[in-house]
Amino acid sequence: MSRKTDSNRVDIYARITDRIVEDLEQGVRPWMKPWSAANTDGRITRPVRHNGLPYSGMNVLLLWSEQISRGFASSMWMTFKQSLELGGAVRKGETGSTVVFASRFTKSEADGNGNEVDREIPFLKAYSVFNVEQIEGLPDSYYAPSAKAVDPIARIESADRFFHNTGAVIRHGGNQAYYSPIMDCIQMPPFEAFRDAAGYAAVLSHEATHWTAAEHRVGRDLSRYAKDRTERAREELVAELGSCFLCADLGIAPELQPRPDHASYLQSWFSVLANDKRAIFQAAAHAQRAVSFLHSLQPETDVQAAA
Repeated sequence: MSRKTDSNRVDIYARITDRIVEDLEQGVRPWMKPWSAANTDGRITRPVRHNGLPYSGMNVLLLWSEQISRGFASSMWMTFKQSLELGGAVRKGETGSTVVFASRFTKSEADGNGNEVDREIPFLKAYSVFNVEQIEGLPDSYYAPSAKAVDPIARIESADRFFHNTGAVIRHGGNQAYYSPIMDCIQMPPFEAFRDAAGYAAVLSHEATHWTAAEHRVGRDLSRYAKDRTERAREELVAELGSCFLCADLGIAPELQPRPDHASYLQSWFSVLANDKRAIFQAAAHAQRAVSFLHSLQPETDVQAAA
């Protein structure tokens, strides 16, 4: 990999992380913006591609931020080329929004013994997409209003089924919500302790993301969670992002106000992200794997219904 390419990749990490750190400096959790800037009773969704497939991981955060800051009502995005292929054209003067593509390529190198060995090299590529509201001439279906929000009761029933289908052991009692790796169970306060059913599901979505960390699930290392404040902050960031992704999928609002035991993480996240430009990308990737795992536990009929 050339020095220029490596520098560009670092610049992408730094540029995006710096934007998020700016929000954290103001006490704002940027991944919560869709709910704090909209009617929380409405349906918040993930950003979607031109073919209706949802974005994942870091791109969810990037496009949520763009959608809110630029006032787009539509959650659909596409590249300049895709708009042309669909018969549309980006309006003159419109600027694109950054998304990223992460992958790896294999490169053969000589080892110390003169043998050829394959080495996997990660790379990150940034490219621009445009919201459909920036594009003219697309088929009418692309400008159709968003589907009417699902009835709140139906949304809660769907969320209840979702968590039941995971098979997670969920116990109730006390006044704290947490996941116990030793007992491999989720502890929740009594249902009556929450403001409503959606609030209960929102907290459970956070703890369910922690639950995926077990080695026989997605295998996130929690061995230093109780000993290392930085590692604890990283895992809590994963759980918070996972909760946001999952709540968007389930049509409910996440925990908009951090719990007292979570409020201290804001400064820790600021510190972690300021010192590690890849941390938010890693957290978003871990969160995406966690949520994808939870979805994989659902019966095929439920997955089709959600789609």
